[in-house]
Amino acid sequence: MTPATRRAFLRLCAAGALAAGPARLLAQGPPSRRQVSIGRRRVRVVDIHAHCIIPVEPLLSGTKLAGSGGGTAPGTILGPDRIETMDRQGVDVQALSINFYWWYAADRDLARRIVAAQNDGLAAWVARHPDRFVALASVALQYPDLAAEQLEDGVKRLGLRGASIGGHVNGEDLSLPKYDPFWAKAAELGVPVFMHPNGSANIIREGALSGRADLGNIIGNPLETTLFLSRLIFDGVLDRFPNLRVMAAHAGGYLPSYLGRSEYACRRTNANCASSKPASAYLRSQILVDTMVFSEEGLRHLVAEMGAEQIVYGTDVPYPWPVTVDLVLEASFLSDAQKEAILGGTLARLLRIAPGA
Repeated sequence: MTPATRRAFLRLCAAGALAAGPARLLAQGPPSRRQVSIGRRRVRVVDIHAHCIIPVEPLLSGTKLAGSGGGTAPGTILGPDRIETMDRQGVDVQALSINFYWWYAADRDLARRIVAAQNDGLAAWVARHPDRFVALASVALQYPDLAAEQLEDGVKRLGLRGASIGGHVNGEDLSLPKYDPFWAKAAELGVPVFMHPNGSANIIREGALSGRADLGNIIGNPLETTLFLSRLIFDGVLDRFPNLRVMAAHAGGYLPSYLGRSEYACRRTNANCASSKPASAYLRSQILVDTMVFSEEGLRHLVAEMGAEQIVYGTDVPYPWPVTVDLVLEASFLSDAQKEAILGGTLARLLRIAPGA
C-alpha cells in the first residue's frame, strides 16, 4: 500500500467510525486492547464482578479446611492472562474479590491468618498494576468484630476499596444484630460492600438443586441474593446504617424483577417490617446491582425499577458469561451519560478510583 492509498484508507475508516453512531468502540491504543468511547469520547470501564484467588493452602495444612485455599477454575489465579482478558473485553479497571467464602468455617485464629494472607496478596497485586486494579477486602464475617477490624485494616493500611461478603454465614442471616459491628464499620469508613452468593445453601434443602443444568448456580445464586437483600431491607439494616452502600451480584437476583410483590409486603397485617420505606426506595439509594442480566430487555427493566445510577458493570470474569460492554453501549433507551455511569462512572466514585487509573 502506497502512502497515498494508506491515507485514503485511513480517512475512509475514520469516516465510517464517525457515521456508526455515538456509542462506539474505537481502537485508540494497541491493537490488542479494546477501548470504549461514547459520543466519540473515551470513557473508562470498571468491572465490579471480578473473581480471583490468592492461594493460601499452606495455612490450611492439617486443618478441616485443607484443600479449600488453592484455586482450580481456569483464570482465577492472577497472572498476565487476566490483563489480556481485560484488554480483550474493553475493561480498564477490575475491582477484585475473593469469593466462595469457605473461610467462614475457620476458627478465629485461622480466619485471621487466612484473611491477612488474602488481603496482603490482593494489595500486592494492585500495587504491581495500580492503573488496572483495585480490590475488595476479605473479612471473617463469622466474627463480626474481627471482620470490622479486618475491613478497617484493609482500607486504611492496604488501600482496599470495600469488602466482599457472602449472602449468609453458615446459614445465619446477615441482618441479625450480631453483624451490626461490621455494617457499622463499612458505613463509618464510607466504603461499599459487594455481596456474592454461593448457591443458596442457606435456603434450599440439600440436593434440591442438584442434577442437570447446575441449578445451584443458575437458580440458587440469584435466590440467595434476593433473600440477602430482602433481609437487609425488611429487618431494618439499611435504616440503622443509612450511609451503607451494598452492591449485589447477578443484577440483584430476583428482587428487581418481582419488586411489586416486595413493595406490598409491609402492608400486610402479619408483616412486622422494621423498614421505614418501600423496598423500591432502598433499590434507588443504598442498593446497587451489576449488569448480569444477559439481554437489553433485562437491562431496560433494571433501569426502570432502580435508575441507571444504581447499576454498575460486572462481567463475572473469568467465567465466560455473554455479558459485555456492548449490552450497555447498544441500549437505545440509555442516554450517553447513563451509559457512562453504568460502565464506570458510578464505580469510579464509590471505589475512589483516581482519574487516569
